[in-house]
Amino acid sequence: MFSLFKENVRIALDSIRSQLLRTILTIVIIGIGIWALVGILSAVKALETNIAGNFESMGANTFNLQRYEFSVQSRGGGQREKINPVINYNDVRRFVDTYEYPKTNVSVSFVGTATAEVKFESEKTDPEAQIYGVNENYLDATGTNVEQGRNFTLFDIQNNNKVCLLGSDFLKNLFKNDDPLGKIISVRGVKFKVIGILESKGATFGNNQDLKVLIPIQAARGIFTQPNINYTISVKVDDKQYLSGAQDEAIVTFRNVRRLSPVEENNFGISRSEDLVNQLAEIGTILNTAAWIISIITILGSSIALMNIMLVSVTERTREIGVRKALGAKSSTISTQFFIETIVIGQFGSIVGIILGIATGFAFAQIFNFDFALPWSAMIWATIITFLVAVVAGSYPASKAAKLDPIESLRYE
Repeated sequence: MFSLFKENVRIALDSIRSQLLRTILTIVIIGIGIWALVGILSAVKALETNIAGNFESMGANTFNLQRYEFSVQSRGGGQREKINPVINYNDVRRFVDTYEYPKTNVSVSFVGTATAEVKFESEKTDPEAQIYGVNENYLDATGTNVEQGRNFTLFDIQNNNKVCLLGSDFLKNLFKNDDPLGKIISVRGVKFKVIGILESKGATFGNNQDLKVLIPIQAARGIFTQPNINYTISVKVDDKQYLSGAQDEAIVTFRNVRRLSPVEENNFGISRSEDLVNQLAEIGTILNTAAWIISIITILGSSIALMNIMLVSVTERTREIGVRKALGAKSSTISTQFFIETIVIGQFGSIVGIILGIATGFAFAQIFNFDFALPWSAMIWATIITFLVAVVAGSYPASKAAKLDPIESLRYE
């Protein structure tokens, strides 16, 4: 049995070599369909893993008050339906003073700049460091840990101490051979003492989370005085069962801060990390569906091409089939031979598509600094799909070859 299978595979490979150009074109067509499937699913998986990890690091018990909701409906021309005012410092201060829901901590932050140059003695970074003004609850609300040193204290924030926390990438450039704790760095001419190093969080869409400096919010406001600075308010609830109540209370409080009447809509957004992850999952589902549709359409075309190439092969090898039948080959043997040949071509296309798909997903992950994981499910499905396509595409040619009359086949020129 095995020897017969081995012989059929050998004959299939010989046949493939004899019609190499047509076979390569068919393999490429199948490969493109599998490439679309595996490549898109690889990229989507890397995207979901990275962004979901970043959102979930905020914690399931955290929600944000921000200028807009996570998704904003747009009018034609790309303009927003509604322009919300920025969350300014007066809004933040009134909210913090009046929001008193139990078992919650309020974090306040803003991005001073994303193009700062940080100096230490004679060393300095490229102008791409991000400077954040934060309060003492920022790390807890964003799920960030201190790897070395300590976090800000309430005393640091209230007394506007010139201290800072650094992202882990500063250990690679500013402090290659030094212990950074206790050292003095300079940001826009203002000196800060390093009290802690944050654990690495990687990058999202090229935005390096490890090249940032956190400084007390009042110190940041003294350095960055541009108009219309937009603040973010994050509320961390100690127990998830209080999350809904804390969120409702925050909405009421901020509506009062904005002096909105009961009939007016909110002119700010509120979002939870869970909501963002769920919306991301919905987007991922749409992209996965698109990948399947593209691949199915392409594979359908490749199945037709594969069937045609096998029909041509049957026609070209009519005399050979007649000789085999005259020598005693059964119809089932002839049929099996063509089936195996079709399956071999299909699996070659599957291998090419899987390799290209993995390469595409890996390149996507490298470009955006995502963690890459092999899409095993997509690879398994790709193998199954190409096998089924080969079976379907090879059925008619194999049946036609098996039904050929040996005498008429021997007369074929």
